[in-house]
Amino acid sequence: MPVSKLKKYLDQNQAAYLVLKHPPAYTAEETALSAYLPGRDVAKTVIARMDDTIVMVVIPASHKIDFDVLRDITGARNIGLVAEAELENLFPDCQIGAMPPFGNLYFLNVYIDKSLTEQDVIIFNAGNHRELIEMRYEDFQRLVCPHVINFTAEIF
Repeated sequence: MPVSKLKKYLDQNQAAYLVLKHPPAYTAEETALSAYLPGRDVAKTVIARMDDTIVMVVIPASHKIDFDVLRDITGARNIGLVAEAELENLFPDCQIGAMPPFGNLYFLNVYIDKSLTEQDVIIFNAGNHRELIEMRYEDFQRLVCPHVINFTAEIF
């Protein structure tokens, strides 16, 4: 079952969604493959530190972050990934590496790659390594209000 905090939030805000079950997978690429989806259609949530602020960065599973571009666009001087050990405290209700891209539920700003906004739906981890959520991008935008920027490069 999706993380209860996320499910409750979606239900309270009348956001229609589907829960897609798949065999356990631990990377965004494996998740896309196990769910029989192209990597460009599955959103990967990355937790980064921009200067002294922790943020959520959402990109297609088939892409990587161009940190130089992200730094230029945001004006941050230093950007790096948050250590896995910190993720347990930030997302106590999620399995490590399966955080849904709802930074607003965790008091984090969200930056999303523009390529994900050009699709009708967004598909992402439901807080565990066995389920995805699919919902209309329009609803995601309404609920999360992410910063939309173009900062990735395709890797496969």
